[in-house]
Amino acid sequence: MNHDVIITCALTGAGDTASKSHLVPVTPRQIAAAAVEAAKAGATVVHCHVRDPQSGRFSRDVSLYREVMERIREADIDIIVNLTAGMGGDLEIGAGETPMEFGPGTDLIGPLERLAHVEALLPEICTLDCGTLNFGDGNSIYVSTPSQLRAGARRITELGVKAELEIFDTGHLWFAKQMIKEGLLHDPLFQLCLGIPWGAPADTATMKAMVDNLPLDATWAGFGIGRMQMPMAAQAVLLGGNVRVGLEDNLYLDKGVLASNGQLVERAVEIVSRLGARVLTPAEGREKMNLKRR
Repeated sequence: MNHDVIITCALTGAGDTASKSHLVPVTPRQIAAAAVEAAKAGATVVHCHVRDPQSGRFSRDVSLYREVMERIREADIDIIVNLTAGMGGDLEIGAGETPMEFGPGTDLIGPLERLAHVEALLPEICTLDCGTLNFGDGNSIYVSTPSQLRAGARRITELGVKAELEIFDTGHLWFAKQMIKEGLLHDPLFQLCLGIPWGAPADTATMKAMVDNLPLDATWAGFGIGRMQMPMAAQAVLLGGNVRVGLEDNLYLDKGVLASNGQLVERAVEIVSRLGARVLTPAEGREKMNLKRR
């Protein structure tokens, strides 16, 4: 069991959730306010995507990321910032017998362009999604090839940003360890992402199997989506890991009750404390994760 727990709050994500809950932050002002709310509720880290303020859809606009980070800094509250670098890997295969007629959900760019905002803003942590995955029941695929991952990993290391490796399936973990073996990554963090169709399911056996295959002494966290968010938070702590919650992964506090990011963090803090553990402050989290404070 982990007695000193890092809680990450994933504030908004990139999915079509803003239309399902008015509490999902969309504008930079709202996302930064959600970060402050999560920090005050006890989060150690906030994980940030940005959205187009008009449409609410995902965005890769560097200026939006810059505004979010500036607003968080202006709030004068200590929180570790983790920026996504997963945008730009979406491929919507054409329907039926026209697979090459890519759909409107396609947003494919190269591995270095996916890091444009990371290079400009140098957060303490950024993510690296460690493989390709069928994403949901339709024709959408998240694409991240071995060559793209090697290029991205090399650049993150050059920038001095801590990589958090997003692991959606066991093959992703296998390749993540290969990148470490090749010297492309040094002391990365691991995030076990469970319950996304059709990656690794959110259950005890799967989480434990992945934990058993992590590098020795790795710092890791795990989460489940939807109603499995809090059960997987407890399971991660019991298996020696850290916790991620937030509106990117789950919209509800209880059945039928929409949550805010702060409320989800408060629930996670309660679970951690009732298990006999404690939540680390951002300063303590930096020490545990060997971060360079920006």
